[in-house]
Amino acid sequence: MPSIFHIASVEAWAAAQADGAYHGDTLATEGFIHCSRAEQVEAIANALYLGRHDLILLRIDRALVVPQVRDEPSGSDLFPHIYGPLNLDAVAEVMAFAPGADGRFAGPVSGR
Repeated sequence: MPSIFHIASVEAWAAAQADGAYHGDTLATEGFIHCSRAEQVEAIANALYLGRHDLILLRIDRALVVPQVRDEPSGSDLFPHIYGPLNLDAVAEVMAFAPGADGRFAGPVSGR
């Protein structure tokens, strides 16, 4: 099963380390944590986070996520959503995620 990805702030990830689970910025307000497939990350990052330098990219092993993960429509595409706090052991990799000199992001190098 391919990895899914989540763009997080460094601050939110630090809070997750202290709390033991990651809640993101939408679990309380929308009921789920937004995620993306590898090929969706670049467009989402540039639409929502252009120029931000306080971000990391979480590569999540979907098979290890304890809460339900649903692929749901948004626009003309399907996006994975995690319906509960993300268990930290499902995070396979925490990647630096900074924009280039023009403020734009590139997607992950691989969708392992």
